[in-house]
Amino acid sequence: MHRRRLSPLVVLMVALLGTSVELAAQTDPGPRSGPAGAGSFFSSLNTNEQALFNQAQLRFQEVDSVSGAIAGESGSGLGPTFNGNSCAQCHAQPAIGGSSPGLSSPQNPLANPQLGLATLDGATNSVPSFITTTGPVREARFIKTSTGATDGGVHDLYTIQGRSDAAGCTLAQPDFATAVADDNIIYRIPTSLFGLGLVEATPDSVLQANLTATASSRAALGIGGVFNTSANDGTITRFGWKAQNKSLLMFAGEAYNVEQGVSNELFGNERGVVAGCVFNGSPEDATNILNPNSSSSNFNTTIGTASEMSSDIVNFAIFIRLSAPPTPGTSTSSTQNGASLFSSIGCALCHTPSLTTGPSIFTGMSNITYNPYSDFALHNMGSGLSDSITQGAAGPKQFRTAPLWGLGQRLFFLHDGRTTDLIQVIQSHDSSGSEANQVVKKYNKLTVSQQQDLLNFLRSL
Repeated sequence: MHRRRLSPLVVLMVALLGTSVELAAQTDPGPRSGPAGAGSFFSSLNTNEQALFNQAQLRFQEVDSVSGAIAGESGSGLGPTFNGNSCAQCHAQPAIGGSSPGLSSPQNPLANPQLGLATLDGATNSVPSFITTTGPVREARFIKTSTGATDGGVHDLYTIQGRSDAAGCTLAQPDFATAVADDNIIYRIPTSLFGLGLVEATPDSVLQANLTATASSRAALGIGGVFNTSANDGTITRFGWKAQNKSLLMFAGEAYNVEQGVSNELFGNERGVVAGCVFNGSPEDATNILNPNSSSSNFNTTIGTASEMSSDIVNFAIFIRLSAPPTPGTSTSSTQNGASLFSSIGCALCHTPSLTTGPSIFTGMSNITYNPYSDFALHNMGSGLSDSITQGAAGPKQFRTAPLWGLGQRLFFLHDGRTTDLIQVIQSHDSSGSEANQVVKKYNKLTVSQQQDLLNFLRSL
């Protein structure tokens, strides 16, 4: 049978088309649109547990002022130094309890909320250069003190100086301009809080067994992995960028004291105390002896609901503990292929797809499998991501494996929010000393279409 030969022009066009498809760069699909699929209670909770979650969530949204006497800022204890005046202000994307909001966030469509805090209620702060309209919510840590000693602690962005409810306070802001000029500063952004009650309910033995099960496969790719642990009892700590906190209550208590300056029953002393800047007794947040909620249907001067009678930090921990994990996006042939590649090139050796809880006192949360995409262990991420900070057993280059559930709707990535692009995130894992170097090399050897499938999978989580 006679076959027509393709003209040289057609052959050239086909060849060029094929080349252009193969050479086309992969792209991060960006934050997934549609419903948040997060921010509510765990679906199996009973009626009383759901009510407790709802009340605790309201407390999580409370806005603080110095003494609680400013309209719309009924919480008390703000300052003397602070990064925010509400938990929900920083944990907002894609819903209350998430990570940093941003310009494209439906929850905060105008600007970084930290910008407005600088002069709120008469405050006289300047906005640091690293807090920008389109950038993430951040906290700042200095690497060294002015004498050259190791620092590592949080230096809050603002003080209450000049506020209408802080008359007489003359506490100045830290010298951020010099710290930036001297490259003596690192940043952290808020971690997402969804589903962390399941993480808290996971026994140490499950985490240890999971790490042991992948030991040989990790070793073949130069991947280590150790747990941060409590110096007192040796148990695994698992919350925070370096897994430095043991429990959700500890996580909440420390954040309330550090980020908002509120002393509480876990952290009883004010930070940045100077004469003329202390307006409340300590702890500013405590268990209620009398029911403070006169509008409650349960109102009685001596009794109330568990939420009403508990401190703020207990409510914060309850809200986090009972929150549902984020709901993943729609599965497609591309995301399914991406999930297979995620496992085959070694990503899943640290970003463990599933873990199982132990016994829980909350309805339906016992012995269930969940999908955090993290082993909650510490890994050396190399010089490129090193933050020069030590927390517990976590050294300057070590970070807890970031849970990837909910990643599809996050705006900012890595511990300091340096990028919004997943491709940059992956490439940032490759630097001198990083345990992820071999995995990144495997990713770089994938075809463009395979890389795109993997990115599509990540944005489906």
